[in-house]
Amino acid sequence: MPFSSKKSLGQNFLNDKKIIDLIVETGNINSKDIVLEVGPGTGSLTEKILDKKPKDFILIEKDKRFADYLHQRYKNKIKVFNEDMIKFSYKDYFEKELIIFGNLPYNISTQILVKWIRIKNLDKFCKKFILMFQKEVADRIIAKTNTKNYGRLSIFSNWKMNVEKVIDVEPSSFKPAPKVKSTVLTFTPKKKVYDLKDPKNLEHVTNIFFSQRRKMIKKPMKFLFKNYEEVSKELSLNLELRPQNLTMLTYYKICSIYEKLIK
Repeated sequence: MPFSSKKSLGQNFLNDKKIIDLIVETGNINSKDIVLEVGPGTGSLTEKILDKKPKDFILIEKDKRFADYLHQRYKNKIKVFNEDMIKFSYKDYFEKELIIFGNLPYNISTQILVKWIRIKNLDKFCKKFILMFQKEVADRIIAKTNTKNYGRLSIFSNWKMNVEKVIDVEPSSFKPAPKVKSTVLTFTPKKKVYDLKDPKNLEHVTNIFFSQRRKMIKKPMKFLFKNYEEVSKELSLNLELRPQNLTMLTYYKICSIYEKLIK
């Protein structure tokens, strides 16, 4: 196809058939499913998803060239929105239990992921995400406590979802080839989530801790709580630990106590 990629949109098109097949199979699509694909580009995934005959298939493509091309090629088999996936209103699909596929532009991948996580009753909106990230970002999402990649993104992503790695993808699987490796992850929304009033509070709390990840946690605890010693005792926290030493559950508990203070 005579389309060139746009650097400004972070376009790298997946053209490895084995990887494409694996991604689509990971979705376990059936005829009752509603599928949403963000950033379909030239449609390499789109065609394979259509082979699975989903009930409905929605595409969000910012680049008008590809949006028009896909609309012309597949016509009534798909619904195409020529919009920005960040600015798109997903409200019409909040109760649809979508399967969402996305080869996310590296420059906005965490931004769109955070937008989705903020959605209330996430398990009603989507039953599974299959998303491609820059490997460095994926490593941060799946990182465990006490590792160098563990941080805000790990804690926030795993709050509402179970995350699993599918496969690492080499630059040669794309055209044009990016300079870095990519990774495919699946996100399955949890039915039971640690109850927090506002996702932005968890973002704030983890930002306070990890903005100085080499410092002991006494400093961020003191910043968040006047009675930090009392809160630390309640949570059995050793104030000489570093932020990466605390479990995800501990951060959810810290956030819950913080929310009671600011109500």
